[in-house]
Amino acid sequence: MDKLKQILTAKEIDERVSDIANQISHDFENSTPILLGVLKGSYIFLADLTRKMKIESEVEFVRLKSYNGNTSTNNVKILYDFNKSLEERDIIIIEDIIDTGNTLNFLCKKIQELNPRSISIASFLVKPESNKFRFKIDYIGFEIPSDFVVGYGLDFNEKYRNLDSLFCLINK
Repeated sequence: MDKLKQILTAKEIDERVSDIANQISHDFENSTPILLGVLKGSYIFLADLTRKMKIESEVEFVRLKSYNGNTSTNNVKILYDFNKSLEERDIIIIEDIIDTGNTLNFLCKKIQELNPRSISIASFLVKPESNKFRFKIDYIGFEIPSDFVVGYGLDFNEKYRNLDSLFCLINK
């Protein structure tokens, strides 16, 4: 049995997601951005964010794989590609967590080739100590240390996504 230690409550998460939704609504008040969710981890953050936004938006998904268990493979694979045209559109990439930045680097390059109007990044969590690419992240939920975390969409071998709070996984 894995041991979990709570690091963010559901209330703290809800308040921060509301703040981010308000920021995005203000920044894109004259646009209908495409929210590009990176599956599977971002789906809860994306759903909550979308419901709280005060502007119209479209939702699209991409599924990438760069982890095996709790270890980054440094090799990004596309498991499910988006099929919507991104040309001359405002794109907001919705991530659950930015750790090494490998996945985001891969995705940004792919999107840039499709001539979007703009690319913004919203991430529920950021691990600044691990991020080797130093992206401009437009909307950050929380910065956390390099611990392995689960809950609020993040998993360990497909477990714990359903938790409404964020936990550090102690016994991996």
